Amino acid sequence: MSEVSDHDFIRRFSTLLGALVALTFVLFVLAQIMGALVPKEATKKAKAAENAVAERIKPVGQLMMAGSAGDKVMNTLVPPASAGASGEQTFKATCAVCHVAGVAGAPKFGDKAAWKDRIAQGKDTLYEHALKGFQGKVGFMPAKGGNAALPDADVKAAVDYMVDAAK
Repeated sequence: MSEVSDHDFIRRFSTLLGALVALTFVLFVLAQIMGALVPKEATKKAKAAENAVAERIKPVGQLMMAGSAGDKVMNTLVPPASAGASGEQTFKATCAVCHVAGVAGAPKFGDKAAWKDRIAQGKDTLYEHALKGFQGKVGFMPAKGGNAALPDADVKAAVDYMVDAAK
C-alpha cells in the first residue's frame, strides 16, 4: 500500500473540484438553451395557471384598524372614532372593516337574516360580545372590534347602529 502525499491529494482534489465547476457551467448553459426553446404560449399558459391559483387562494379580506400603522387608505377615508362618537362614526372607523364584507363570519351590515338570531338574544348579550369578544360557531368577534381604546359607550352606540340597520 502506497501513501498519498499531500501534494498528490491537493492535485487530485483540485482536479475533481475543477471538473465539478465545469459540469455546473455546462448544465447552466444547457438550461438556458432549453429555456429559450420553450414556446411563449406554454409560458403564457403556465403564468395564467399560476395567476388562477393565486386568485383562488388569496385572502377574503384584510383586517385593518383605523389609525394603525400602514393604514393610509383607511385613514384617508374615515377619521378614527373619538370618545363620544356616534354609533355611525364608530361603525365606519372600526366595525366596517369586518361587518361590510362579512370577514371572519361577521354578520354583514343591514343583513336582516344574519342579524335576526343575534338580535333575538337581546342587546345585553350583543353588548357583552362586542365589548369582551366572542368565539361563535360561525366566526370570531374580537373585543371592541380589535380597538381596545374605544370607550364602552361608543361600542354600544355602534351595536345599536348596526341593530337598527338590520331591523
